[in-house]
Parts: sequence; structure tokens; C-alpha cells
Amino acid sequence: MTVTSEKHPPRYATDGFQLVRDFIPVEIARGFLARLKVDLARQGMSLGSLRKKQPLLKQETPELYGYHYPPMAMLHWGLTPIVQSLVGEDLLPTYAYFRLYERNAICRVHGDRPSCEHSLSLTLDYSDGKIWPLEFAISPIAKPFERADDEFRPDEEMSSAVMAPGDAVLYQGVKHHHGRTTPNPNNWSAHLFMHWVNRNGPYADSAFDGQAPPKEISL
Repeated sequence: MTVTSEKHPPRYATDGFQLVRDFIPVEIARGFLARLKVDLARQGMSLGSLRKKQPLLKQETPELYGYHYPPMAMLHWGLTPIVQSLVGEDLLPTYAYFRLYERNAICRVHGDRPSCEHSLSLTLDYSDGKIWPLEFAISPIAKPFERADDEFRPDEEMSSAVMAPGDAVLYQGVKHHHGRTTPNPNNWSAHLFMHWVNRNGPYADSAFDGQAPPKEISL
């Protein structure tokens, strides 16, 4: 795992995002995607059957959340110690989801909700091997405001993270608006998005997406 940044020094706290090369081996990234397809097929489903419409996208896009797919939730929870070490804070997971963007898709510029205090975008694979960057506004904001813009504003300085399969970018989506404004050049690209909050921070009540596990379990 190699921590880098495309245009700025690797300072997550000040720059708002940090590129992490080889966050997981490419074989695991592609293996997760293959296993997901197999598990869906066993239930008589396909990736296409997961299509959803949401305001950040121009077209319906296959999407699946971790609480519907336990292997994703376990990966998310299991990566928490690694992400803690990168952030330098005591973290708890909130939620995770998988998204398959198709050709010419964009993700509109937006800010995230409080449960995305610390986020990780992990690239699983590209159908055509064409890198598709995730872009960030450099200047932080006090709190996110509702927007779903096709482009960054002319007065917004922005930078981007360029990820191959297995690479990830750690970012503060609550403080830095972000999106993918260049149309996807691949037939499809597959990504995991995982989110955390500071255990003792202002958004701690969003841990486990507001469904914290019981403190004691009787077996």
C-alpha cells in the first residue's frame, strides 16, 4: 500500500483527500466483483437487476448496499483498523455500497451527509482498462450544502485522484465537494464506497448507520 497524491503532498488533514496506491491486491478487487456476480446469480439475479435511479446520476445505475450483502459489510468493518491508521483518528464504520457505472455516466458534484465524515472510494475494475478519475474541490467548506451540479463552478479549484483497480482514495466528503464530471470512457467501471465517523466526534451517532450493535450478546 502506497500513499500518494496527484498534485499535492499526501496530507489528508489539510488537502481533504489522499490517494492510496495498491490499497488491496488487484486480484482481490476483481475477485470481490466476480464473487458478487456469482452470489447474485445463485439468487436468480444479475448486476443489471440492481439498477436504481438517484439524483446524482443521469441514468439508472446498478447499486448494492453492505447491509444487503454481508461480504461487503465484513470487508468494510475489517478495513477499519487500516483506515484508522491513515486518518489518525479512532473510527467506527457507518455504511458501504457498491456501484457499477456504465459508459458515459457521470456523478454530479456534491457534498456528503454526516455519516461520510471519512470515506474511501475503492476501484474494483474497468471493463476497458481506461482510468476514470474522481475529482475534488480543493477549498473546504464549513458544512455540506445541497447541490447536484454537472460541473464544478469556474471559481472552484479542483484536483483529481486517478485510480487503477485495487487503488483507493481516502477523502473528507463532508468538507470537500466531489464528483466525476468527465463521462465514463469504459463500457462499465465497478467501485466500492465505504464510510466512517470519528468514534468521539460530532457525527458519532451515525456509526453503523444509526444501528449500533448491542453491547452484550447472549448465545
